[in-house]
Amino acid sequence: MQEKRIDSPNDAGPHLHAHTAPTTDQVRTVGQRRREAEEKLEQHLEEARHKDHRHQDRPEGDPQ
Repeated sequence: MQEKRIDSPNDAGPHLHAHTAPTTDQVRTVGQRRREAEEKLEQHLEEARHKDHRHQDRPEGDPQ
């Protein structure tokens, strides 16, 4: 059987953490991680573009 829970105004339930606003430090941390991830992605994309250009410049049949 389910236990009936009495809700009080102070009881936000088991999922309160999912609905509270993040702290300033949490927002800063998320922002920093996002910037770092975007920089890393851009670096990987640049490397892939350069690698692709090297393969396109090589004549057919040439070894790498």
